[in-house]
Amino acid sequence: MKIFAETDRLILRELLPADAAGMFELDSDPEVHRYLGGNPVTSIAQSLSDIAFIRDQYQTNGIGRWAVVQKSTNEFMGWGGLKLITQPVNNHLNYYDVGYRFIKRFWGKGYASETAKASIDYGFNQLNQTFLYAMADAENQTSIHVLEKSGFKRSGTFDYKGVQSYWFEIEREPGR
Repeated sequence: MKIFAETDRLILRELLPADAAGMFELDSDPEVHRYLGGNPVTSIAQSLSDIAFIRDQYQTNGIGRWAVVQKSTNEFMGWGGLKLITQPVNNHLNYYDVGYRFIKRFWGKGYASETAKASIDYGFNQLNQTFLYAMADAENQTSIHVLEKSGFKRSGTFDYKGVQSYWFEIEREPGR
């Protein structure tokens, strides 16, 4: 099992088939999917398929979202990290997107910001990127706050699959 990053409270590691129950808890919750198209999963088989898809990204792109695990309990909390986007989004192509998604009982405790910051560090220091990007539904004030707290700047709005969304960018600081 590969660990990509650690923080004081979290381990960010590769997603494993053993994470299926946690992924199902995460993605079967309609509240978690409120700003994601409102299409939660309905079976553990879908969660296993999602994990297989992400694991394929590790092989194909060298990167994919990571499991976020609480250090003190080894409990699966959700996922976060970087994804190489290979289809055009907001006139961008082949860029690294920072994202995160947490089981509801872990909301409001700073884990998303902690994950986003670790992801940014990985993108700049391990992948040697100059820019990283993110996006959020314009109605999702919590995610917007997390991204801005993590250092992202809003650089515009765009339509993403019929949803008004904000585009975020962060540039590597000289010497970072």
